[in-house]
Amino acid sequence: MGAYKYLEEIWRKKQSDALRFLLRVRAWEYRQGKKVQKVSRPTRTDKAHKLGYKAKQGYTVLRVAVRRGGRKRPNSKGIVFGKPKNQGINQLKFARNLRSVAEERAGIHAMNLRVLNSYWINQDATYKYFEVILVDPSHVAIRNDPRINWIVNPVHKHRERRGLTSAGKHHRGLRVKGHRANNTIGGSHRAAWKRRNTKTMRRYR
Repeated sequence: MGAYKYLEEIWRKKQSDALRFLLRVRAWEYRQGKKVQKVSRPTRTDKAHKLGYKAKQGYTVLRVAVRRGGRKRPNSKGIVFGKPKNQGINQLKFARNLRSVAEERAGIHAMNLRVLNSYWINQDATYKYFEVILVDPSHVAIRNDPRINWIVNPVHKHRERRGLTSAGKHHRGLRVKGHRANNTIGGSHRAAWKRRNTKTMRRYR
């Protein structure tokens, strides 16, 4: 086995003594740092390379801390002036996953870069920590590389805000295959519903 295979096995056994100790120490270290922090190299080298990272110019890795838990509705004094159906305040959940939130915050922090992908690195009682891989679309090393220069195209500006990254596709329900994916045929639940509920008439009939 190569070195990456061993790394992969270590990260798979998160309950092992070695990794439990490492994660605990690193969580303490991350808590002392900023919420969005540039790192010199990826913590999980094998995972980063699987997701498209290259150790060359034009690639950047940011560590992002996202607060765990649901999303409390921001109403003054917890009062909803509406129907009883909408009066919940506390037990509400955010529609997107925390990884996509981390990608969005990384994209806001580094506006000139494009978000490629992200992965989990740690968590404690308060935060989940993710590393986000970003690519510089104006760097000549990126523009000249045929494997990554697709991201230079303007349609990929802020992919993370439009649900086009892997985490974004996951929360849009596009990771499902087979008959369970019938409601997302055409790109999304809304696209499928709209197509099925729109009457189209031929001009000459």
